[in-house]
Amino acid sequence: MDLFLFSVHPTWGGEVVAAGAAGIIVDWERRGKARRQQGEGTQINADTVEDLVRMRAATDGRLLCRINGYGPWTAAEVEQALDGGADELLLSMVRTTDEVDRTLDLVAGRCGLGILVETQDAVRRAAALAARPLSRVYVGLNDLRIDRRSTELFRPLVDGTVDAVRAESRQPFGVAGLTLPEGGDPVPASLLAGELVRLGASFTFLRRAFTADMAGRDPDVEVPRLLAALEALRRRDDATRARHRAAFVRAVVGEPVTPGPVVPLPPLPQSA
Repeated sequence: MDLFLFSVHPTWGGEVVAAGAAGIIVDWERRGKARRQQGEGTQINADTVEDLVRMRAATDGRLLCRINGYGPWTAAEVEQALDGGADELLLSMVRTTDEVDRTLDLVAGRCGLGILVETQDAVRRAAALAARPLSRVYVGLNDLRIDRRSTELFRPLVDGTVDAVRAESRQPFGVAGLTLPEGGDPVPASLLAGELVRLGASFTFLRRAFTADMAGRDPDVEVPRLLAALEALRRRDDATRARHRAAFVRAVVGEPVTPGPVVPLPPLPQSA
């Protein structure tokens, strides 16, 4: 599973990618976000074109740039992101196929374009959206919860919403975000990782929980350990998958869950 780190810190980002993450995301999405997410405790970044250029120089990993939802500013953002070295754009807050088609026209094949399915309108149009030549599809749980006027962040993972979007997506698919296997609140990261594996997700994000949990830790140890944990989950038998899914559902619907024994991980490769 590809891991993409949200970061504009060249040293930190470069270390995480060198340790095994697939790439970096520079985040330009902020138009209307403070109003939309007021009181929600979510992360709102203030990344710039200069940040994108710095991160391009810092790593050979794949560089993604999340841009604002479609509007009169999109053409300029596309050109700035391409000039700054982005390999791929992520169009946020998608609601219609027209927004995606217009952005694809602006990109004109010069880089990949992925979308964030984080509105109920996008969920309803998942099949039509996934029929576009997109580089990836990601379900954003925070904004989807807000758009639905819900208080339950992970509910789409248990009510069939994410499964339905996944079924329509032939592109690389992602949802949620991970931190270290022993972290995660209110849902243990180990259970969430199992859901990503169950869904066949090919990528996910590393955000502020991962960055906080990594304080004082070595990326060369922790990133391979996280990837190894995901691989161990992928190799589970059907009975273990069923138990893991049941534990995740209990955690989401509010029953207390005590994480079970840590899955034994294969030994880390010895450095040369």
